[in-house]
Amino acid sequence: MPRLVLCEPTELYNILNQVTKLSRLTEPNYLCLLDVRSKREYDESHVITALRVKKELDAFQPYPIEIVPGKVFLGNFSQACDPKIQKDLKIKAHINVSMETGPFFAGEADKLLHIRIEDSPEAQILPFLRHLCHFIEIHLQLGSVVLIFSTRGLSRSCAAAIAYLMHYNEQTLQRSWAYVKKCKNNMCPNQGLVTQLLEWEKIILGDFITNITDLLY
Repeated sequence: MPRLVLCEPTELYNILNQVTKLSRLTEPNYLCLLDVRSKREYDESHVITALRVKKELDAFQPYPIEIVPGKVFLGNFSQACDPKIQKDLKIKAHINVSMETGPFFAGEADKLLHIRIEDSPEAQILPFLRHLCHFIEIHLQLGSVVLIFSTRGLSRSCAAAIAYLMHYNEQTLQRSWAYVKKCKNNMCPNQGLVTQLLEWEKIILGDFITNITDLLY
């Protein structure tokens, strides 16, 4: 029996973007999406909710996941280099947690933090976490929206987002992990990053609290 489920706008946005190829925001089967933004906000940045021509659909990709509503997003390299996504989400600052570089970020040194680490369990992200959190806080104070991304947006960038939430909310790895997992259900930081996040928990809270064997992948 169909039933009505109420959820927050951020949760709905993330649910509709839990795909790998084509955003569900373009599907005609979703007939009742309520937009509660002002006309000015809508005119500046609107979300496609109707079926478009095939050419437009082929070019449309899922949007980054919203981690801190209206402030911090989590995505992949392709999304970070898409000018339409940058405009729609009003992204002004980027954290690139990968080895990749691109011309899109040329001349934006003050708005880009590039943490060059490989996608491997041996990669060291812990030494960069304080700077990462400081970078985000500075740009949020300036009113900028921040996008954290890595090559596929599944491991390194997710670990970075979890680390920021642990710092921002002064909370455990387990709680931050559960929150990001709910936002992005295919996230999968590698074991080396998880071990470093546990070390980060001790730095933030003064002790190891989370049992990483309990984390749900």
